[in-house]
Amino acid sequence: MAGNKVLLSRRALIGGLASTGGLVLAGCSSEQPTYGSLLRMGDNFTYGAQRLLLPAKALAREYDRSAISSMPAIGTVDPSRADSEFYNPEGGAAYAALKRGGFADWRLRVDGSVARPSAFALADLQRMASRTQITKHMCEEGWSSIAEWTGVPLRTVLEAAGIRPSARYVQFHTFDGIIDSIDMVDALHPQTLLAYGMNGRALPISHGAPVRLRVERQLGYKSMKFLHRIEVTDQFVDPGTAGPIAGGWAWYVGV
Repeated sequence: MAGNKVLLSRRALIGGLASTGGLVLAGCSSEQPTYGSLLRMGDNFTYGAQRLLLPAKALAREYDRSAISSMPAIGTVDPSRADSEFYNPEGGAAYAALKRGGFADWRLRVDGSVARPSAFALADLQRMASRTQITKHMCEEGWSSIAEWTGVPLRTVLEAAGIRPSARYVQFHTFDGIIDSIDMVDALHPQTLLAYGMNGRALPISHGAPVRLRVERQLGYKSMKFLHRIEVTDQFVDPGTAGPIAGGWAWYVGV
């Protein structure tokens, strides 16, 4: 009898995980964010398992200041440089002009499935209630480092713009032409920040100035640098070659 109960529990878990994407993302597009191959099915299983088994507000570990370590800047370190790995001519020219002006004219647009499309200056974000956290950045290449991040919770900005009840995803656009998204569970998580400070100083250009995303419950490449637009969507949108899936990366990389 005990063995039968265990077997039933395992079947229930497997069945639940297989359908989790449809349950937690009710109202989204019919295809899951990670689809199209056996590897993508594995990605989707991981996503479903974490969403089913882990509390939505579970916090990533935070550290003391004594744990702060050096953190390399990889990928694009300045979108205005034509030799950057992901140089985007239009975005690069716009970033160069903003950098020359000390980012005084930089604005973060928030639009899509919101009641009040908005454009926030850096000073606007800095006037909002801030959060500082010391967390571990875990790179998909196998290295990790610990840094202190200061910024405004993404949730605060989304609420200021008036998230519509139908909203399910938040998509980020950067000056180096990369587009990626997270679901609303991570978007509203208390540790998901729009960071403008690093280790007690203004965020340096090499780490995404003036504002970068910090998604502490996913691997490092989800914490996108050089933000200029946030788009809230009711359905999952695959940005094609500008996004991670086309390049063979997983959309969800929870830790």
